[in-house]
Amino acid sequence: MVLIELRGLEKVYTTGKLEFHALRGVDLDISEGEITALMGPSGCGKSTMLNMITGIDRPTDGTVTVGGVRVDTMREDEMATWRGRNVGIIFQFFQLFPTLTALENAMLPMDFAKRGTVAERREVAKRNLGLVGLGDKLDNLPAELSGGEQQRVAIARSLANDPAIIVGDEPTGNLDSQTEGRMFELLKELNDRGKTILYVTHSAALAGKAERVVRMLDGRIVEG
Repeated sequence: MVLIELRGLEKVYTTGKLEFHALRGVDLDISEGEITALMGPSGCGKSTMLNMITGIDRPTDGTVTVGGVRVDTMREDEMATWRGRNVGIIFQFFQLFPTLTALENAMLPMDFAKRGTVAERREVAKRNLGLVGLGDKLDNLPAELSGGEQQRVAIARSLANDPAIIVGDEPTGNLDSQTEGRMFELLKELNDRGKTILYVTHSAALAGKAERVVRMLDGRIVEG
């Protein structure tokens, strides 16, 4: 079943009299349960397309449909609620709050969504941190964790509201190759649990582990 459907996607950024076409008529279908990697040189439109799918940014033209819902036509308040429930996002630079513990960082999406009681949120966050192998680091601050451990906290945080889709924007960009391999193993485990995985990467090794590789160039899909 098609979960993500992009049709005629255009994105133009305007600065003064200058225009930059980040996306040029992109059509793409991603099926439920796929692991898909987006590859291409810097500036080719990979992250822009990811931002369209997650509703972080909106297209200049075209449509974005996720799970039968037109994401591109949502109001901002609707978008925030929809994203919190349906999409988990893993960033390259982790984006953990430095003054919060691993447990508190992993609870944040549930806090924002006001899901359940505080005790229930803590239990979900503990379970997710255990899933990524950090059950013994609940009270550690990000500065007390390695880069790989911080990224695992970010993955646990992305699972907070049990989303159907996990997206990563260079999720292993700051990790060594060995840690990168472990990160993919975690993503594969999540995929085995029914999650649809979509990530941007410059790593040929990481892309090669995906079921499908979509290659982009100059705002267009050229393969995949």
